[in-house]
Amino acid sequence: MPRGKVHLAVELGTLPGWIALGTGLGAGRSSLLLFAGGYVAGSLFLSPDLDLAASDAARHWRGARVLWRPYAALFRHRGVSHSPFLGPLTRLLYLACLGGLGWAILHFMVGAPFPSVPRWGAVLPVLGGLYLPQLLHVVLDRAVTLGKRLLR
Repeated sequence: MPRGKVHLAVELGTLPGWIALGTGLGAGRSSLLLFAGGYVAGSLFLSPDLDLAASDAARHWRGARVLWRPYAALFRHRGVSHSPFLGPLTRLLYLACLGGLGWAILHFMVGAPFPSVPRWGAVLPVLGGLYLPQLLHVVLDRAVTLGKRLLR
């Protein structure tokens, strides 16, 4: 399997191409910025390798990487977390649960208001940006595995 640094280089190396494609398709500047922000966050912080406690992705979280230990315990490496659709969904739902728990604690301690719901026009580019590097990660893993099988 490619190392985390290879995954990151491929993911971030293709970002300019995705931005160029979005520009060519007529995406607006704000949508492209939201997409790029989601893409970089997805590449650095939401890698499918978060199911490994000692991965590069977990190290990017620094002291907060402890938050991903339950996730790593729930999902075996290269299982559901490496599914093209379910993998990113599991990580986003996991983050949503952590965020909801954090909000509930703040709400009961200091009365924090419920956050407002963002517009879909802002959410969709971010979700696309979060999803695409995950897909590239899985495709790269599968391509390397297939290449190794063919060379045997």
